[in-house]
Parts: sequence; structure tokens; C-alpha cells
Amino acid sequence: MRILVTGGAGFIGSALVRRLIAHSDHEVLVFDKLTYAGLLSSLEPAAGSDRYRFVQADICDSEAVARALGEFRPQVVAHLAAESHVDRSIDGPGAFIETNLVGTFVMLNQALGYWRGLGEADKAAFRFHHISTDEVFGSLGDEGFFTETTPYDPRSPYSASKAGSDHLVRAWGHTYGLPVLVTNCSNNYGPYHFPEKLIPLIIIRALNGEPLPVYGDGSNVRDWLFVDDHARALQTVFEEGAPGETYNVGGASERKNIEVVRAICAILDQLRPRADGQSYAEQITFVTDRPGHDHRYAIDASRIRDDLGWEPSVTFEEGIARTVAWYLENQGWWQDILDARHATQRLGVAHG
Repeated sequence: MRILVTGGAGFIGSALVRRLIAHSDHEVLVFDKLTYAGLLSSLEPAAGSDRYRFVQADICDSEAVARALGEFRPQVVAHLAAESHVDRSIDGPGAFIETNLVGTFVMLNQALGYWRGLGEADKAAFRFHHISTDEVFGSLGDEGFFTETTPYDPRSPYSASKAGSDHLVRAWGHTYGLPVLVTNCSNNYGPYHFPEKLIPLIIIRALNGEPLPVYGDGSNVRDWLFVDDHARALQTVFEEGAPGETYNVGGASERKNIEVVRAICAILDQLRPRADGQSYAEQITFVTDRPGHDHRYAIDASRIRDDLGWEPSVTFEEGIARTVAWYLENQGWWQDILDARHATQRLGVAHG
């Protein structure tokens, strides 16, 4: 198949592209604006393939989207392009509304026009796959899980913008008949993760001898999903999923934030001990909590397991060890980012 991946230079998008080039015969067109978090270096393992193409463009540019659809003629649109960092959405929500809502509207409108021009067999085979987050469901207590029928209750500008985009996708499916798929995933981690997110941030700050900031008392819980497992789930969904369906994708790896940070410190203690012999855990510093910080996310991924046969293959212990080792072995990748345009200072302290 021909698969157009929006946001394909981002963390999850690039993992999907690398997987499709390495483990399928599909052709891939990456459509990416290359914002601060869009990195061509994340695509280097795939870029040498004759089944890979790239176009730098904005999903809010309807002419660019229409041109890409018309020239590449995909059977699948995997829509990952999004502003995705909660703390950034607190500081500057406007970009999240523009990209996540307006951009998704443009993608849907252009995909609908393209789909309507296909022959009947091609129309039946086409899929618009929208990749979203479990954060649209809000916050859980100490028990229970998000399912595909959990009511939406977004709490941050980021999650509200993703909830809106989910609703747009389903509306285009119900109203216009566009064959849509929606997946909502738990927190991803793994190689090529942009340095502002929790796990790479902690690794990098630890190596630099800086304080390791943990929000509140560190008791907030996330379900962690190794990014390569997620990429495999996305491929499974757009190849085998039923149009109109939603599938939750989770890692079955709930951890408190403080447990994640301590796990990273313990691995670093083994792989690259501090010169003074102390544990990296000595650098942990508790800081004022994120405004409106959701207490717990947890995914019930039984539908995708029962209907499509997918389940996570990487445990958190295995995945976090592989992730820390990757950052140690690939300092050039993340150091270039820090040198060029990014520091590891805290974001998301503004209150509107």
C-alpha cells in the first residue's frame, strides 16, 4: 500500500515510518512541517529506501495537502501531525488549536475530496487513521481503566484540542461516510524521543549533573507504551481494523512518575556511574506540580487484542533499559537538538 504519514518526522510518526520501511513492502510519504520537534535525523534509518519520500509542508495548507494526496495517491492516511506537549499547551495554547483542530479539519476535508474521486474498489479500501491520546478521557482515580466508550473529559489545552480533533474525525465518518479509524494511546517512550518529554529529559539532566524535577510528590500514574509496540499497533489497525472503529492502545505498564525516574537513575548507576560514586537518585528534586495535573491514566486495550490480535511485547523494565542505553549510545542525536534550539528548563508554569 501507499501510506501518507503526517507528522512522520515526529517521535511516534518516525517510529511508524521506520517500521513500515523495515518490516513491510509499503510505500511511505512523510508529510511534515518540521517544527521544533520534527527531526529528519529520526528518519535517517528509512531515508535510503526507494519506498520512502518526504515533503515539507503544513497540514493547515490545504493546497499542499491536496497536492500530496493527488500525486502520491495513498490508500492510507496515518494522521499523526500534532502539537503534543501538555506543558507547552499551558504556556501557548494557540498553536495547539491551530494545528490539532484546524489542521485536522483541513486533512479531513482534503481527504474527503480525494476519496470521493476514487473508484469504488479504491474507495472501499481507503482509510483515514487518526492517532490520538488517552488524555482526552481526563483523569482516573486509583482504580479503573479507560475504554473506547469512556466519556471525554479533557483537562488541558492539549487534551482539549485532541478531543476536538477526535470528534471531527468521527463526524466526517458519520456525516460524509469517510472510512475513518481512531486510536487513543497511552504515554509513549523509547529511542528518538524529543528531549523535553519526561524520560529523555531525566536521562539528559542526570548525565549533565542537573536536578531531576519531579512534579508534586511524584504519585501521578501513567501507562507506558514502548514506541515500537505502538508503531506495530498502528500498522495492525490500518491494515486490519474496521472502518468507524476506535481502538485503545496501551502498554499494560502503569508506573508512578517517581518510579519511572528512580528506574532511570538505577539503570544509569549501572551503565554510567557518577564519578563521585553517588546514585543519580541524589539529583531528584520535587517541584511545584503542573497546573491541573491529571492523577492517573490507564488503558484497557482488550478490544485491539481480541479483535486484531495485537498486544504489547516489550515490558517496561526491558523498554526503559533499551531507552536509556540508546540515549547513552546516541548522544550526538540529542546534543545537536540541545545545541541548536532547545534547553531542558521547565515549561508549563503559566496559568493561562
